[in-house]
Amino acid sequence: EVQLQASGGGLVQSGGSLRLSCVASGFTFSNYAMSWIRQAPGKGLECISVMSGGGSTTYADSVKGRFTISRDYAKNTLYLQMNSLKPEDTAVYYCAKYPRSWARCDEVDRDYWGQGTLVTVSS
Repeated sequence: EVQLQASGGGLVQSGGSLRLSCVASGFTFSNYAMSWIRQAPGKGLECISVMSGGGSTTYADSVKGRFTISRDYAKNTLYLQMNSLKPEDTAVYYCAKYPRSWARCDEVDRDYWGQGTLVTVSS
């Protein structure tokens, strides 16, 4: 059974940092692209980063230069390091898996999602 368990959210002041984690199980982690998606209050889903099974990365313009996606293949864990946080980064953050090794943010056929972790950035 595929499971994705996201954690690491919390309350942080503007300019601060957080690191989100997503522990994966039930599949061969290195074979699949993984993504971070967020949903701000009252808004739609926004894909902010994708990392391929091989390690290539892409970022949305809204987070480029501030957020870093990474994965620890030994721990089957996906990370999102978030620096220079802004109030507009406040959202529920989800990790999600693609059914293939490489993907782009505009491809929405993710097959499994984690439960989400709330990040709140105060001004």
